Amino acid sequence: MEWYEVGLGLLGLLVLLIALGLPIPFALAAASLPFLWQIQSFNTSLVSAQLKLWGVWINYILLAVPLFIFLGELISRSNIGANLYEFMHRGVRIRGSAAYGSIGACAGFGAVCGSSMVGSLTIGGVALPEMLRLGYGKRLASGVLAAGGTLSVLLPPSLILLFYGIVTDQSIGKLFMAGVIPGLILATLFVLVVVIWGWLRPQDVPERDRGPRMRLMQVVLSLGPVFVIGAVITLAIYGGIATPTEAAAVAALVTVLLAVGVGGLRWAGFVQALMSTMRTMGYLGLLLSAGVLFGFVLNYYRVPQQFTTLFLSFDLAPWMVLGMVILFYIALGMFLEPVSMTFITLPVIVPLIASAGFDLIWFGIVYTITMEIAVLTPPVGLNLYVIQGISRGQVTVGDVIIGSLPFIGALVVLVGVMIVFPQAALWLPGQVK
Repeated sequence: MEWYEVGLGLLGLLVLLIALGLPIPFALAAASLPFLWQIQSFNTSLVSAQLKLWGVWINYILLAVPLFIFLGELISRSNIGANLYEFMHRGVRIRGSAAYGSIGACAGFGAVCGSSMVGSLTIGGVALPEMLRLGYGKRLASGVLAAGGTLSVLLPPSLILLFYGIVTDQSIGKLFMAGVIPGLILATLFVLVVVIWGWLRPQDVPERDRGPRMRLMQVVLSLGPVFVIGAVITLAIYGGIATPTEAAAVAALVTVLLAVGVGGLRWAGFVQALMSTMRTMGYLGLLLSAGVLFGFVLNYYRVPQQFTTLFLSFDLAPWMVLGMVILFYIALGMFLEPVSMTFITLPVIVPLIASAGFDLIWFGIVYTITMEIAVLTPPVGLNLYVIQGISRGQVTVGDVIIGSLPFIGALVVLVGVMIVFPQAALWLPGQVK
């Protein structure tokens, strides 16, 4: 079969299976098998599928994924996340402190967890009812929390950057370092959005909290656990002391101790964190395995290589190629969630980006920003439904969507900053030899 027949056939069959309601991991595997049978017998293809499945589950680097997920689940089921938000709200006594505090708490949470949805769920579950009680506008409150969760995707450790590094064979440590400065820029842009919102619609932002100030011990208990967990991850990875997997293991152990000792975690919450981690990894493991099988079929027929050659034959300018790829991901993000997009599209897109002359570490950051936009765009914007769900009927999906629009604009601005100033992502990794 010709490469374009395989590419179109795989894409068409995948879209059909997803439209029929088949879960994406099974759709990926089912779309791959007919083309695998073209090059292998039925029995041999079963062995190949088993080897791909086993190869994913014994991958040392991938051990970091369940560990970071478990870490996030422990924080969300203890008081660590709630205490962090409480400090950012009550400890920063200015007008709009709850909104700024939500951004700061999401950024702090992002420094110890890698999941956007868990970030929105953890901080949003505490912050949204409080912001509504204080009189913040529904759209501002829901929008800032839906967008704030995206900081967990860009600030290290990031699951999307981890998956990107695995698929593209790039350094996980350098990708994590590359996300630091863009993540801080994004948090600053979100703060500016709140400032402008408060200026245009002052009725949506109440005056500063005039309640009792936090005692010193409360401040220590609020900031201490996040600082310790973040320091363990940061020093271990960037100091060259441990690999991301080893750092995740140590950080998860430290989080258990802090969640029990400081965060009030009980046995039931610990078991729930374990069960939730296993459920998440059950899905992600199948998705990873199916994605590897899908990529194997694509590469056997040289679909990515031939697609790159065809695309470059049009002699498009590199920036035009990049612009088309970014628009493609923003459009696709309206219908697929980020992890699925990572394994379905990157095997084809990355060779094209590399051939156009772009740095793959830098593109990993640009790609991650587009994934942040994806979780905020309907109809499959995960963070939108998380925030609407925890509002218990006080906020509609429409409110969350409208409230997220200015923050999506900030993400688009960040993409522009990365294009104009690529060193914002590349400077920090460049300091490590």
